[in-house]
Amino acid sequence: MSQFRLIPSIEQVRQREAVRDLESRYGREAVVAALRAVADDLRARLGAGSAAVATADEAAAWIEGGIEEHLARVMRPSLCGVINATGVIVHTNLGRAPLAPAAARRVADLAAGYTNLEYDLGEGRRGARDAHAEALLCQLTGAEAAVVVNNNAAATLILLAALASGREVVISRGELVEIGGGFRVPEVMAQSGAILREVGTTNRTRAADYAAAVTDRTALILRVHPSNFRITGFTERPTLEEIVEVGRKVGVRVAEDLGSGYLGVPAAAAGGPLSDEPAVAASLAAGVDVACFSGDKLLGGPQAGIIVGRRDALQLIRRHPLMRALRVDKMTYAALEATLQEYLAGRAIEHVPVARMIAMTAGEIETRATRLADRLREAGFGAEIVDGASTIGGGSAPGSALPSRLIALSLPGDTPDSLEAKLRRLDPPVIARIEQDRVLLDLRTVLPEQDERLAGLLLSLSR
Repeated sequence: MSQFRLIPSIEQVRQREAVRDLESRYGREAVVAALRAVADDLRARLGAGSAAVATADEAAAWIEGGIEEHLARVMRPSLCGVINATGVIVHTNLGRAPLAPAAARRVADLAAGYTNLEYDLGEGRRGARDAHAEALLCQLTGAEAAVVVNNNAAATLILLAALASGREVVISRGELVEIGGGFRVPEVMAQSGAILREVGTTNRTRAADYAAAVTDRTALILRVHPSNFRITGFTERPTLEEIVEVGRKVGVRVAEDLGSGYLGVPAAAAGGPLSDEPAVAASLAAGVDVACFSGDKLLGGPQAGIIVGRRDALQLIRRHPLMRALRVDKMTYAALEATLQEYLAGRAIEHVPVARMIAMTAGEIETRATRLADRLREAGFGAEIVDGASTIGGGSAPGSALPSRLIALSLPGDTPDSLEAKLRRLDPPVIARIEQDRVLLDLRTVLPEQDERLAGLLLSLSR
């Protein structure tokens, strides 16, 4: 018991200068909670005989020494930046697309103050939130109208709810895909109130199958881009133009879920990773009434679901009650508009990270990788430049492989698993991949301005 009497009261410890400084940084309530937690820990240690504290001053110093670490631990945000050295460009687990510098600046400029999010500056009265980004999207895609919601699953949901609730939607069996996180197209359709009408088979669907399925209950023909898989072999799929022609003949709207939002940058080379990726403008030119796609995949902008198409269809969507639940905020609009401006100005290939990473050559990556590997070898690392492949990821361009040059990293005394774990514990964490029992770093997905910081982080492991 006498040992426990050594522990000072919370108020006594609060009077110490270092603790007062902590209160100015973290606030009184957080510091008091930390003091109680650390004092309880000290009592437990004293009871177990594992704390060497002989006086009240030593006990106070012990508590003081523990509260800053405790506060730093419990107050640390769970979301942090990482360095992506995996070679997966649109990495869903790592936040998908990094924003262009202009987009990040625009968010910073507008986030800290008021904006005209729902205010008409010309009329001096309440305005429409969904008008933002519309003009830019229409210029880039040739659409008559556009609206933005919080992701592409939401875009599909509200599109179906507004245009087909209680009625049938015709879709090929080969396009009933499951996207990331277990979200399945049939389940999204069910939540919208639309009734699924499957046509064709998993591997073969013809235009005639769509035409035969249309009845007076049909509201929509839906085409879904199989963004995260490919069916090969004995297959058949009608062209978009053929499906549009069916829709026109039977008087039914045609919608397309494009998934990734490819705007044609970088240009799709024959046989390249984007050669089979449908461009938004091309789909609209083919005659679809409505198309939807993601903002944070090939477009390289913020998380968003973008819906473009004919004005009459978009008007039904923007008036739907779900629009309020799925709308986006000022920061999303800020980042999206700035990203779209990069495309309109012809700067996307240089300034939008996703576009730049896709266009990067293996030779450009090797130049950077060689500089880093030379420094690492001087510090005692094993750092071999090897052939490898990056991927676009995020369900975009399935099966894509971009030739790359990788650093095979090793450190004496570490297994690949232990080295990879050390990389994840750095600040900021470095995320690599392990293949064939080697830790691999792919600089395609490391921003060039991060090269020096990455070198410093890796070199810290050898000290």
